[in-house]
Amino acid sequence: MAFNATSRLHSSLRTQLNVRQRYTAHPKLLGSHDEAQRTALNEFTVVNPATGETLCSVTETSPQEIDRIVSNAQSAFNSGIWSQAPEIHRSRVLSKFARGLEAELPRFAEIETLQIGRTIREMKAQLGRLPDWLDYFAALLRTEQGFVAPTQGQLLNYVQRVPLGVVAQITPFNHPLLIAIKKIAPALAAGNSVIVKPSELAPITVLELAEIAEKAGVPPGVLSVLPGGASVGRTLIENPLIRKVDITAGTKAGRAIGSIVGRNLASFTAELGGKAPIVVFEDADIISAVNGVAFASFVASGQTCVSGTRIIIHSDIYDEFMSRFLSKVKSIREGMGSPLNPQSTMGTIVSQAHLERIHGMVSRTKGKIVAGGERLTCTSSLDGTDFSQGAFYPPTIVTEIPLEDELWREEVFGPVVVVYKFSTEAEGVALANDCKYGLGAGVWTKDISRGHRVAAEIQSGLCWINTHHRNDPSSPWGGFKESGIGRENGVEALHEYSQSKSTIVNIASAEQTRLTDDWFEVSSERRYG
Repeated sequence: MAFNATSRLHSSLRTQLNVRQRYTAHPKLLGSHDEAQRTALNEFTVVNPATGETLCSVTETSPQEIDRIVSNAQSAFNSGIWSQAPEIHRSRVLSKFARGLEAELPRFAEIETLQIGRTIREMKAQLGRLPDWLDYFAALLRTEQGFVAPTQGQLLNYVQRVPLGVVAQITPFNHPLLIAIKKIAPALAAGNSVIVKPSELAPITVLELAEIAEKAGVPPGVLSVLPGGASVGRTLIENPLIRKVDITAGTKAGRAIGSIVGRNLASFTAELGGKAPIVVFEDADIISAVNGVAFASFVASGQTCVSGTRIIIHSDIYDEFMSRFLSKVKSIREGMGSPLNPQSTMGTIVSQAHLERIHGMVSRTKGKIVAGGERLTCTSSLDGTDFSQGAFYPPTIVTEIPLEDELWREEVFGPVVVVYKFSTEAEGVALANDCKYGLGAGVWTKDISRGHRVAAEIQSGLCWINTHHRNDPSSPWGGFKESGIGRENGVEALHEYSQSKSTIVNIASAEQTRLTDDWFEVSSERRYG
């Protein structure tokens, strides 16, 4: 069966909720292309990384438009139409939003594959989980409770969570809808007005998400999407009305954005770089460990922040593990084809520029490349896809690597792993922690006591034992060290998108208040505070 990588996008690519920017589809995808609609505004193109063809052009949000949208978001917040709506109402809207998203998932999976090059099999599996986030926070609104503080005296002190205001979210290319939903769901649940700036490499599905939200009952001005590049993001977060910024990005970008957020005394959540270690002990089930490591390392072509990139193998099983791992990698490479092919094992790098950066790092290594290491320019044996037209890079394994090597130290964000031997538990833990990042990690062992013990010693915000990459809306997600600050998911996310407010009520009678609360009556002892 042939798979056409320029499969037609749905005809509803058009102006979205609260965004007057247009994006014009490429004629091969949507039919006629009206050049008369073009304006002098800045435009950028979204490119299919598997074919190099343009999917659509997008008009970048101007600074004036950004200010207008932020102002509208603040007006919506001040009106109370969403920020002061009963929790039960917000919960119902989020549930309706989840059902609306659910209905569009097959179409969105195809668009995600076209704009980022991940296999359709991966995108269908990932996107199938997205309604869970909206449903979870809808449920949390119905169960999350305030409390009464044990204040001294005849006072009633009740504590509530209230929204922050207008919040900005900067989302990346690698999981366009997943990461957007992970941020949008708790932000809306808490009652904020939300402005999302998706990656310019993959904005289409996030733009369309806003329309689904509007149909579900999210009021105008409460959820807006601003397409554009880094300048749009910077202008957005510099606006003094923004009370929180939530980003998923590289550590360098996180530092730069954090300095701006700090000057505005706004809240900040940042999920940044990663260099996840996977420690495989001598008693691990080798077949399961090989399969798990391959998944951790090469799903999304290694373009995830928790990608298993430093594979640390006990010396007693090193040879057997590597033999099986190389065989698995060979099968992955042989199964690569069009990302739209349901049988394809691994997709593309998101762009030619990213591919060149990845290959540059591989070319500079002092380690030994035992698999992959060169961009693909041949024809797929699976379905005849011409790899030379896209940003295809094979799964790559590097061994015998010095610990000062760039591939050991720095995030590659591609299908490249380094493998290192260890002999003792302490050595394995030390190697795992030999990193400036601390987002994800994995441990493979049949000894459950050791699994718990080692997981506790590894410096990471997430640690999987005998699995990898598991994620749930109830499970806090975030990093240690240079991998970021704050958490997504769970009750923590709802709290990070809200703030506590104490209301203290004097419940004493008027007669008692006259006796005890005249501070300036010095003839008797008075309590202060």
